[in-house]
Amino acid sequence: MDINKHIIDQRIRKIVSDNPDKFQGENDDKKKLSKAFVCLSVASYLDIELEEAFGLITEGGNDAGVDAIYVGDIDGNDFSVIIFQGKYTFDLEKDNNFPANSVQRVIGSIGAIFDPNKPIEMNEDLMPKVEDIRSLIADGYIPNIRCVFTNNGLRWVNDGDNHIRNSGFPENQIKFEYFNHKNIVDSLQSKKGINETLQLSGKSIHEEFNFKRVLVGKINVVELANLFERHGDNLLDQNIRKYLGMSTNRVNTAIKDTLLSDKRENFYFYNNGITMICSKFSYNGLQSDNWIIKVDDLQIINGGQSCKTILYAVKNNPEINYSNAYVLVRLYELSGDGMDSLITDVTIATNSQNPVDLRDLRANDDLQKRLETAVAELGYLYKRKKDNTISSRETTILSSVAAESIFSVWKQKPYQAKFKKNELFGAFYQNVFSNINAAQLIISVLVYRFCDTQRKKTALRDAYPHIPYSNYFMAMIIGGLLLSNLNLTLDKLIHTEFERVKTYFETNKETLFESANEILVNALMQLYPTGYGTIDKRRLSATFRRGDLMVYLTGGR
Repeated sequence: MDINKHIIDQRIRKIVSDNPDKFQGENDDKKKLSKAFVCLSVASYLDIELEEAFGLITEGGNDAGVDAIYVGDIDGNDFSVIIFQGKYTFDLEKDNNFPANSVQRVIGSIGAIFDPNKPIEMNEDLMPKVEDIRSLIADGYIPNIRCVFTNNGLRWVNDGDNHIRNSGFPENQIKFEYFNHKNIVDSLQSKKGINETLQLSGKSIHEEFNFKRVLVGKINVVELANLFERHGDNLLDQNIRKYLGMSTNRVNTAIKDTLLSDKRENFYFYNNGITMICSKFSYNGLQSDNWIIKVDDLQIINGGQSCKTILYAVKNNPEINYSNAYVLVRLYELSGDGMDSLITDVTIATNSQNPVDLRDLRANDDLQKRLETAVAELGYLYKRKKDNTISSRETTILSSVAAESIFSVWKQKPYQAKFKKNELFGAFYQNVFSNINAAQLIISVLVYRFCDTQRKKTALRDAYPHIPYSNYFMAMIIGGLLLSNLNLTLDKLIHTEFERVKTYFETNKETLFESANEILVNALMQLYPTGYGTIDKRRLSATFRRGDLMVYLTGGR
């Protein structure tokens, strides 16, 4: 018996039973469990909450073999896309391989999805995401793609590898990965502190100041690869940058190429190095060099991508001599009272370039803690930290959802809220949360959630082509109408007005949506006088991505 399979089966059954609204319209219990498995796989792989993962699900009829799809923010000239396909085996005593023909099907879909000139049949959940992708490609942005195949069995057989090799896709742009029930369980389990021994090379520097200790030295790339092979992503629990992979980051490709070339002896000078933290480190101070460092509670807070790229290069090219290839290591001993705040500050500072997800690091801000307390006073639960559970309570609000809602509804940045999500807890953090109280936060979330549910209604999609793309804009307009109809300014929306505003919204939300839709359609007609319904869907998607409509929208304020 594989205990991991039973853990996953129990978990997905609970997801289905606790969240019936997520499976509406689905009468087949096996299909519900399959969807729950895909959702759990997506949440575990991306390290997001299940509620967020549900928003990425696209499985169903005409899904082109794509069960879920994640479209990342634009980073320079690139953007990332992660495609998921899941297969769940209900006989837990069987070890089925992931079907090779399903790998082939996804390969065929990739060839169509990422070529704007090719027709493709899509369901209503997948279509807007594909048109967003094609719109970005039409504007000259380059997609970096990862395909993740997930099941509760075994990897695909050789035929699957042959399909991948014969696909003709550029290796520097697309990567195929396997993810199964064991990986999911690993991600669900709480991680313990890692106690390790590091072999440094040559001279190192150790200094103590301000009741803290610092060690700076260099480590051979093979030693670093072995460390990462032993512990994997457990070393990155506090690392805010997810590994983008060889196929999705030119910097990582450059790291690999350097290690495999005759330039590797100068690798130390090309790489920014690795930053580690621990609760304690010790070494033999009588030894002049080549220190062996014993470390407690080791974590890598910067350089995770370099580590995984080094592991990839070293393990796949063992014939190369790496004896003269080194990496700079900075090891900080941070422990005692008040260290959580310092660790947060150090991690943010050392990851200032292209932050991927700062939500957990911002969770300990005084501002987030005060919002949590204030939101609770109004009867809601504000989750400022990620966890791997999903709540069926409508009164639970994720901080990530709050950030998107606030930025759209009150700060009038709907295009950035959707397409710059990674910055909501980074560069935009102060702009998002400054001068926001609990009442404003909750109302914005209620408005945003309502618009998101309307986006999924077939009748509205058929009548108004903008609906799949405009929910952030609709939320902004409704927020303006709500304040205008109640003769309120945003600064007056405080706890004493909360129940009145909430009641008015809940009573009149359908009418507000109709009015907002009329305002938006009028704006679209000004932008496209010949009729916005006839324009290409890629152009329509770009309209909302670039914020072209903002000049035509007053939001009723």
